Amino acid sequence: MTTAIDKPMTRKPGFVSSRLGGLPRPFWVLFAGTLVNRLGTMVEPFIGIYLTQARGMSLTAAGLVMTTFGVGSLLSQPVAGWAADHFGRRATLTGGMVATAATMLALGYTTSVPGIVAAMLVLGVVVDAYRPASQALVADLVSPEERPRAYGLLFWAVNLGFSIAMVTGGWLAQSGFTTLFWVDAVTCLIFGVLVWRAIPETRPVREEDQPGRFTDVLRDRLMVAFVLINLAFTFVYLQAYSTLPLAMTGRGLPPGAYGVAMAVNGLLIVVVQPVTNGWLARRDPSRALAAGIAVAGAGFALTAIATSTAGYAMTVAVWTLGEVLTAGLAGSIVASLAPAHLRGRYSGLYGLSWSAGGLLAPLAGTRLLAVGPAVLWLLVGGLGLLAAAGQLALGPAIRRRAAH
Repeated sequence: MTTAIDKPMTRKPGFVSSRLGGLPRPFWVLFAGTLVNRLGTMVEPFIGIYLTQARGMSLTAAGLVMTTFGVGSLLSQPVAGWAADHFGRRATLTGGMVATAATMLALGYTTSVPGIVAAMLVLGVVVDAYRPASQALVADLVSPEERPRAYGLLFWAVNLGFSIAMVTGGWLAQSGFTTLFWVDAVTCLIFGVLVWRAIPETRPVREEDQPGRFTDVLRDRLMVAFVLINLAFTFVYLQAYSTLPLAMTGRGLPPGAYGVAMAVNGLLIVVVQPVTNGWLARRDPSRALAAGIAVAGAGFALTAIATSTAGYAMTVAVWTLGEVLTAGLAGSIVASLAPAHLRGRYSGLYGLSWSAGGLLAPLAGTRLLAVGPAVLWLLVGGLGLLAAAGQLALGPAIRRRAAH
């Protein structure tokens, strides 16, 4: 007869181990490097202020200079994705970080307009070149079941570091912008050295008969459809950083109101995302991603009726919850769609949707805002719901691909 004492004991993993355990050591090096790098991201958020105040540019001239950054960003992701597959994840990531450090310092000490334009173009190319390599590296290191959790942790590190950098960068900028460029450069170098010294190369070997060009990625209609849906979501989400501050000041609110509302975004991500990460990892990525896009779209639609700082903060809370639901899931889907030897290129095409969204969101968003705030927010919210429906429609095909 078996007694209770004879029965094997199974211990349920604790809160911390269920969210942090089971991931390989090189992933945690990547996590630490990403966090350090984001802690030093101080130049990008203040680049407009730097160009107008420190370099004396007009708003129009500064806008044109920042557009060259966007052009560089469009080139960045496909090129970096190709490099991650061709030269390797470690070389691409480290090279991108070293190039970013050098470009940051060049931009910080350049005074001529042609030099600033050239530095901004190069910065657009190199500053996010690490992303395809980082995404592919996680796919190489982590099992499909654990990828949503791993990508979610990187998402959390990015947002935690950036939230701290925004506050610290604003404080340091009061005493001069040169310090910001040095902090950004040094943290980029730390990230690059960490990767080079502590992460092995994981690039799978491509067989001679396997496709290996970027055009092969573009022939994958499922991947292209997924990227277009993400482009729509990106257009919706990036209104928070382009038209939202303009809409709030247009309501007669002070500039500081935008900072208060956006602080809700950072706080919710830092607090809520680690709690939900393990739960989301157990859900179907396509359905959870569609739910997150829909919630984000609804949050932006609600902005149409906001009139006060508290009202805008509440809408930020709604779309932030949608953002939390999407954390890590897109990267996991891209990894499931990509052949192992093309993970860098697939991640580069996915990253291109964010770069394109970064250009389109302010261009179209400001025009819609000029027509009327309600028009902007209701159209943006509707686009979010359409993107969510599209993601649901792609779900069965994505699940079939992942099962093979």
